[in-house]
Amino acid sequence: MKIAAACTLFLSGCAGTQSALNADGPAASELKSLIFLFVAVCGVVFVLVMSVMAWALVGRKNQAPGEPQTERSMGRVVSGAIVMTFLVVSFLTITSFYATNGVDRGRDNPPTIAVRGQQWWWQFTYLDADPARTFQTANELHIPVGTDVRLRLEATDVIHSFWVPNLTGKQDLVPGRDNRLTLHASKAGIYRGQCAEFCGLQHSHMALLVIAEEPEDYARWLESQRKTAAAPADGDAASGRLVFMSKPCAACHAIRGTEASGTSGPDLTHVGSRSMIAAGRLENTRGSVAAWIADPQTLKPGNNMPLVPLTGEELRQVSAYMSGLR
Repeated sequence: MKIAAACTLFLSGCAGTQSALNADGPAASELKSLIFLFVAVCGVVFVLVMSVMAWALVGRKNQAPGEPQTERSMGRVVSGAIVMTFLVVSFLTITSFYATNGVDRGRDNPPTIAVRGQQWWWQFTYLDADPARTFQTANELHIPVGTDVRLRLEATDVIHSFWVPNLTGKQDLVPGRDNRLTLHASKAGIYRGQCAEFCGLQHSHMALLVIAEEPEDYARWLESQRKTAAAPADGDAASGRLVFMSKPCAACHAIRGTEASGTSGPDLTHVGSRSMIAAGRLENTRGSVAAWIADPQTLKPGNNMPLVPLTGEELRQVSAYMSGLR
């Protein structure tokens, strides 16, 4: 019973929104095939090694250790093992090289999104030839289905690693160096990603979502994101906007269409439309927003958001304003 439960737990990692074995993109499919190839080859090698070891243990009982025939047999076995090891390792190395080299292949001039890793959140800049149409989001990456998207990977502070196992392999974000990665989703869906390089205290709380949409839905999303922030819909939200602009919040965050133009924190122009905040630490609800603003260091110790003193009424108003930015 315990063995069955352990097997069930082990196999549960072979599917889901963050599994390399549940591939929904061409790059992920190539890597999935590579995984199965490695498992098959290593399985065969394991069986052969165990068989040779069993043969040696059983066969040598009837042979004297110093007999020339025994020594010759052992020499041939060792020589054969050395040759086979070289061939197997060479085969796996070459296969791995070609499979991982294809991760960054894509069509010419695909749309480009700049991905910047920060401690501990993701900044996405949707680039356009017209600077007025360029905009930023955080922690949720929208892409069209069936289209290559070029990611330009950057880091501000330390090395991070972009990894969405359902869609592609890992690629590092290194300060001072631009890396590239091609992302392609074969079907619509929400895919969870993660920083895969230890980057500090909150490394495990640096998640992202890739939301793959049909091209027409993606086009509508792009146009909605390019708009400036919506005007407050009620009295609490309007008061929250005044509080936000009067506090240090506006010095760190940008909200397009307002005087807030900070660059050290995430762009909050349409933060209310995102499904999560704090890079996956919390679900995006008004209560979660209020909790995060009230005490970010307790929820995510070490992050760069300072504690801004607010009264209970101010906190209620600011959370209403943030939730209304859709």
